[in-house]
Amino acid sequence: MSRIGRKPINIPAGVNISIDGNVITVKGPKATLTQAFHPNMSVAVEGSEILVTRPNDEKQNRSLHGLTRTLIANMVVGVTDGFKKELDVNGVGYRVQKQGKNLVMNLGYSHQVIVPEIDGITIECPSANKIVILGSDKQKVGQFAAEVREKRPPEPYKGKGIRYAGEFVRHKEGKAGKGAKK
Repeated sequence: MSRIGRKPINIPAGVNISIDGNVITVKGPKATLTQAFHPNMSVAVEGSEILVTRPNDEKQNRSLHGLTRTLIANMVVGVTDGFKKELDVNGVGYRVQKQGKNLVMNLGYSHQVIVPEIDGITIECPSANKIVILGSDKQKVGQFAAEVREKRPPEPYKGKGIRYAGEFVRHKEGKAGKGAKK
């Protein structure tokens, strides 16, 4: 049996759960999230816990069991604490700043790259080379962070570009790194 799927999800104080067919809605202090889950899975609220069960041990149901439990657990964490992705900007002259609801980035192009905030996402710039993306939906936060990183991904020779905090970029030697041919 799935070790992740059979773990109960604790419901913190201030969070309301409502299940309508195969759609679950989680309301909390930060946001309200709605997610449809597979009809084979059954989700029940018992006391201050959410339990996810599967009908049998078929391969698809085993896969969906852990997935459904994790998605619901992420919703509960999102409406209480929220999720955060940090990005570092490395490079001479590369900098970011927040102007209104837009993220304005100077990334070595001849123009500024402007990325507007979307619903459910908040952008912060604590310094000129750091971006913090906050939100209650884990998938939206990760997708938005990937789209910002895509504007100038880190390159392997000098390491310039936008990378996730803690991401390791393997450096390559340049042309001069190999022995000179005679």
